[in-house]
Amino acid sequence: MIPVQGHKHLYRDENSGAIVNNDSQGYSQYIAMRDKKITEEQELKRLRSDIDEIKTLLKEVLNKSWNGGHINI
Repeated sequence: MIPVQGHKHLYRDENSGAIVNNDSQGYSQYIAMRDKKITEEQELKRLRSDIDEIKTLLKEVLNKSWNGGHINI
């Protein structure tokens, strides 16, 4: 592996010519940030679904009350 000039964690593979990043701490931070973003996106999707369900239920309740239906709470 040949160090890439001006880049502390980058090396060039002599056989393939590929650039390899040897920064395991930076990679771990990237994985943690990616996982956090995925979790936040899943939570946001769940919250949107919950809000849609609440809106649907609220519309049902309002329709029943406007149509003379009796609501038991």
